[in-house]
Amino acid sequence: MEKAEKAVVADHDLRIEAYRFQGLSQPFSLHFHAHYVLGLVERGIRDLTCKGQKTVLHPGQLFLLNPGDSHACAQCGDEPLDYRSVTIPIETMTDLVKELAGTHILPVFPEPVANDPELACQFRAFHQLLLSGGGRFEKEESLLLLAGQLLEKHGRLSPPPSPECRREIQRACAYMDRHFAERVTLDQVCRHASLSRSTLLRAMTRDQGITPYRYLEAVRVNAAKRLLEQGTSPLEAALETGFSDQSHFTNHFTAAIGVSPGVYRDICKRGGKGEQHGRSE
Repeated sequence: MEKAEKAVVADHDLRIEAYRFQGLSQPFSLHFHAHYVLGLVERGIRDLTCKGQKTVLHPGQLFLLNPGDSHACAQCGDEPLDYRSVTIPIETMTDLVKELAGTHILPVFPEPVANDPELACQFRAFHQLLLSGGGRFEKEESLLLLAGQLLEKHGRLSPPPSPECRREIQRACAYMDRHFAERVTLDQVCRHASLSRSTLLRAMTRDQGITPYRYLEAVRVNAAKRLLEQGTSPLEAALETGFSDQSHFTNHFTAAIGVSPGVYRDICKRGGKGEQHGRSE
């Protein structure tokens, strides 16, 4: 069996992270991120589910994920996955959009998959620049050029239409955002949202492509990610974010992020302009 190679670079000049995974057969369970994700498949085929919609992701295709987009993927066929991606925090995207479009409105990428060979080539060159530790001037210029093309060809600067029970869903999500470290029950969430369990489940799955329980688990993983970035131990992060035990936390974190909590904390502890961590599995 081919061994998986994983490399992660945290670039503090640009305030983004770059991931490069090769030989990966690991599925990613349903989750979402609090940041944007731009990625490129180099090898392998994946069954991708994003916001409840299923598609097949092929080599050469880009995937574009907004903050909060629920998604999952699994290997399709025998060939393992090679892909590269960058994560762009909301604060970084806000600055990019202000620079490029003169607005504070965050962009939305309506389609999670893009067939765009020219942009894919541009993204690959930018990603390689991050992995090789290019100079700040070159990296900033490359990011602005890439973001400009991305917004012009695939982005939208207008809010999407409001779905069914939007305010109630927002109240449910806000409750879980505040109380994720506690023992949250479905009845508590429904009472706060003023919806029945079946209505909340239907409306939230239709709106965000994720169930209330999966939303809660994703909020916990994202909160744990922030704690690990501050140097908190995996055990403490698990306890402070509502996971029942460290094993449960490790499984959920690795399934969502691609590396274990300990490895992710080590990456963040290095500091500096850009650190790279590689691992074989």
